[in-house]
Amino acid sequence: MRDHLIQLFHAGIAACHPQRVLKAHLPEAERVVVLALGKAAGEMAKVAEARYPRVRGVAVVPHGVEAELQRIALLHAGHPVPDRSSVVAAERLLALAADAGPSDLVLVLLSGGASALACLPQGLSLAEKRALTEALLRSGASIGEINCVRRHLSGIKGGRLALAAAPARPVTLAISDVTGPPEAIGSGPTLADPTTMADARDILGRYGLSARLSETPKQVEGEFRIVAGPADALAAAAAEAERLGYRPILLGECAGEAREIGRRHAGLALEAAPGSALISGGELTVAVTGPGRGGPNLEYALSAGLMLEGRGGIQGLAADSDGLDGSSGAAGAFFGGIPIPGAAEALAANDGAACADLFVTGPTGTNFSDLRIILVAP
Repeated sequence: MRDHLIQLFHAGIAACHPQRVLKAHLPEAERVVVLALGKAAGEMAKVAEARYPRVRGVAVVPHGVEAELQRIALLHAGHPVPDRSSVVAAERLLALAADAGPSDLVLVLLSGGASALACLPQGLSLAEKRALTEALLRSGASIGEINCVRRHLSGIKGGRLALAAAPARPVTLAISDVTGPPEAIGSGPTLADPTTMADARDILGRYGLSARLSETPKQVEGEFRIVAGPADALAAAAAEAERLGYRPILLGECAGEAREIGRRHAGLALEAAPGSALISGGELTVAVTGPGRGGPNLEYALSAGLMLEGRGGIQGLAADSDGLDGSSGAAGAFFGGIPIPGAAEALAANDGAACADLFVTGPTGTNFSDLRIILVAP
């Protein structure tokens, strides 16, 4: 069953990998400026290099992620909290956009993680932006809420990268990691922002925070297309489950507190018929109160595992599609089967990395949020 869990996870990864999904969407062009940012930026840039002989640009990826690029420069920056390299990356992206001529194709290759990787604070210092980002991440705020605030604090997000490219009209191809509107992907650097300063202020107030905000552009030029996303990964995992002899039950793209969703899904697994495969996606949250290392998928795995202790024939895997779940150093964790000593204490301390049955993949080259699978033996 563990082998089957891994096969289903990798089926989801393959369905949303740039090498598989991007090429068919690349437009015809002679001169191309690539602005790639996000956890999948390196792999997306590789596909663009193979397609266009006359290409220049940058790809911004997290520290530790590598990609073999020839004509597109690879930049590294901080994630999930921006660092000085994130500011340098944002400035480089804006400069390249502004340098593009009206006959150039400005090709923005966007994926999740871009919000932290390209950061240009407005109205606050980088240190203040880092502190605010960390507070929001620990608060349990959803990614949509966090990105709404980010758009109103940035010189590149919320459509400002598209404005910098004028008179060129950017074409944005995105691998989505969100369940909400497209401007939530990387905080929408090439999309007009439908949210207001009042929306962002309400979100900050909800979590006891404050910041000096600025309004975002409400009209920008350009084309935007999502080339892959969570639904594609769930469908691919379900097809693989069926091929392996399971009956897939799609729970959809879930949101909410990771430990609560873990308990709920474990309960569904206990009621499911033999041979079922419960499959879900979406990005869960964690209200961090303890000092440990972990992430939403480890919280989910520990919580679900505690519900399934002593129940044979049920095993699961919860993992982040980019290969890194929070601060854990792993993609996620297996659960079910044998009990995990210390799981309850680790869950209370947000310290899943201390005892979870870790699933380590390294960077996967894509990012469509999370993939969670629970198998019930035939």
